[in-house]
Amino acid sequence: MKSILDLEPKIVWKHFDEIRKIPRCSKHEEKIREHIVNFAKRHNLEYQVDKVGNVVVRKPASKGMEDRPMVVLQSHMDMVCEKNKDVVHDFSKDPIKVKIDGEWVKAEGTTLGADDGIGVATALAILEEKDLKHPPIEALFTVDEETGLTGAFAIEKDFLKGRVMINLDSEDFGVIYIGCAGGGDSTIRLPVKKEAIKGGMEIFEISITGLRGGHSGCDIHEQRGNAIKILARILWKVKKEMRIQILDISGGDKHNAIPREARAVVAVEDGKRFREIVEAESKDILEEIKPVDPNMKVSVTPSKGEESLDIESSGKTIDLLYALPHGVLAMSYDIPDLVETSTNLAKVRLEGDKVVIVMSSRSSSKTELQATRDRIRAIATLAGAEVEEGSSYPGWKPNLDSKILKIAKDVFKELFGKEPEVKAIHAGLETGVIGEKFPGMDMISIGPDVRNPHSPDEKVRIDSVRDFYKYVTKILENIK
Repeated sequence: MKSILDLEPKIVWKHFDEIRKIPRCSKHEEKIREHIVNFAKRHNLEYQVDKVGNVVVRKPASKGMEDRPMVVLQSHMDMVCEKNKDVVHDFSKDPIKVKIDGEWVKAEGTTLGADDGIGVATALAILEEKDLKHPPIEALFTVDEETGLTGAFAIEKDFLKGRVMINLDSEDFGVIYIGCAGGGDSTIRLPVKKEAIKGGMEIFEISITGLRGGHSGCDIHEQRGNAIKILARILWKVKKEMRIQILDISGGDKHNAIPREARAVVAVEDGKRFREIVEAESKDILEEIKPVDPNMKVSVTPSKGEESLDIESSGKTIDLLYALPHGVLAMSYDIPDLVETSTNLAKVRLEGDKVVIVMSSRSSSKTELQATRDRIRAIATLAGAEVEEGSSYPGWKPNLDSKILKIAKDVFKELFGKEPEVKAIHAGLETGVIGEKFPGMDMISIGPDVRNPHSPDEKVRIDSVRDFYKYVTKILENIK
């Protein structure tokens, strides 16, 4: 069977193969950081580690390029660790199992980590190669990009010398990104009361599975199914007809992943009618989302329990989850087909005497972002819940006069015989934070074709990795 080590460019896939074996979930980058530091030591390269664990590795210019401006190659060390429910995998120690499927490299039932493992592998390959023509390079590897851009926020003003940056964390080859959305999370805590389940109630577990999920920035425009919203809609229909009480409820996981699965254990007055409502509503929902999410499955199985939320708390929980927004809220007036504002109902858990809900909102507009978070607060307040807003991160305003953009466009046309697309992205990139910290930083973001990041369907197109490496190295060669 063909191995990823047989793929071209071998030096990039060699590094990716090493990276996939290293645990690197967000906030647990110790081992990948150690790997990068040891790499720098082996190759006699200058390196620094800052107080939060970001690493910068510096490589001198190749002969004749010493007078060129230093270029920062930026990627993040962490990955989103998601797996299918039926897959046994311990992200704290098990290597990611990869396979070649036609033109793609995929993982087996887990996220692949091409976001941003391919960016890290590309930077390491450039640092290792001896025969490339390039200016002075700073390879910046940040921590905890996926759960809050922590590494980018913590970079000190003297950590970087370069003022030209190529972010290696985009997911569409042939597209140069020059702008991104800002964002921020809201955590809702709804106080609930519990009581013993009354006699005559029937208990069931209802689960939503089979959805595609995906990145809450890159994929939100596709209107993929959100398992939590689907569960809430079904339970709301049940609540209209009969007494329903929640024993347990959970769904989603990461703030930046569209929930693929959700479940609730509920007690109802009429089990037969409950099943009928679930079946009818599930059929309607599947018909609505079938073009984008054809594999949704809703199952109902008998369950057990002695204690549940009381009728009022159960009703408030269902109403709140049904009322909270999810998906695209506004499109950009300035850039065609660009989502301007969205929100992701990302996670729900019953934790003791509170139902905890996590919302992740994004916008290219700072004021629209705050308006969205205010709307979430207003809805939660009506339900009697408390809201805690996490720190927001800034967007990145496009600069069409960028020098590195011009070089990247010219090089792409030279290599591939066509013009690249120039876009802004609805996802949050570290460029927004870094650009705010280092005024005047000239930046672009590029990458190979990565599909379905943040989900077990994540994959990277093999040929695009080859072309991407050729592209990045050619840009460095052409730095003026």
